[in-house]
Amino acid sequence: MRHPGARPSEPDFWSSRTGVVFTIFAAVAATYLLFEHWSHVVRWLPLGLLVLCPLLHLFMHGGHGSHGGHDRARRDEQP
Repeated sequence: MRHPGARPSEPDFWSSRTGVVFTIFAAVAATYLLFEHWSHVVRWLPLGLLVLCPLLHLFMHGGHGSHGGHDRARRDEQP
């Protein structure tokens, strides 16, 4: 909600014209590099998948210290 008399805030980088141009340029450059070096990318895909699995496991679970308290909170809420 904007207050009367408040200065409008500057848009963040990704919504500015410079951010949009940079995003488009980066997407075109990544596509070009992927097509030009496809044989190198395909060679490393199996290893990339093997490395990605443990990383996703760590980041998606948020660590292993928070698994035990889910049922205890439900039991405390019941009369």
